[in-house]
Amino acid sequence: MEVLKNESISQTSHVLDVGCGTGQTAAYLGSRYGAKVTGIDIHPMMVEKAKKRIEKDQLPVEILQSSIEKAPLQDAQFDLVLSESVLSFINASTALKEIHRLLKTGGRFIAIEMTLNRPLDETEEADLQQFYEFQSILTEKDWIDLLEQTGFQSIQIHPHPSKQQDNAILEDYHFSESIEPETFEIMEQHFDMVFKYQGVLDYRIFTCTKG
Repeated sequence: MEVLKNESISQTSHVLDVGCGTGQTAAYLGSRYGAKVTGIDIHPMMVEKAKKRIEKDQLPVEILQSSIEKAPLQDAQFDLVLSESVLSFINASTALKEIHRLLKTGGRFIAIEMTLNRPLDETEEADLQQFYEFQSILTEKDWIDLLEQTGFQSIQIHPHPSKQQDNAILEDYHFSESIEPETFEIMEQHFDMVFKYQGVLDYRIFTCTKG
């Protein structure tokens, strides 16, 4: 991940991957840097896939089934927390407070999140809400305000190559044989929504520090 090149990650670092999915990023952090990594995800199937990946590669990574809104982890133990496409689907304010709690002073937070390029009208918001079931759909300014309110400092915003995001997800997913056809229909609908709201619904990378 390009954004990690500017971070100080080493074998002594403890990294939390929030919403770790199939464990691709957690595995990368463990193999590339030799860092101690904890990955959490609320979905059992994702946790199962992540654990299989980690066991296969024999990496220093622990995978837990948990929500970041109430993580069973001790205060101030992480040097870096990474969140990818998670906060819009949960209570972002609660999750950010937990992330702030879990970071060491001076620790870094990287959030890769869906971001609106402009406010939505009522029809657009209802359309997106019905499909994605967002808890919040935020603009760049909204995200910055929320990060500042939580106590994060040195906030920087980076563009994200969002057109590559969905392809990367599909390449990594390795669908289970038990997945219903409806799941693939949902993926098709997702791509339709991305096309429909191209230029409105985007991604940003936010980096910041716990003061």
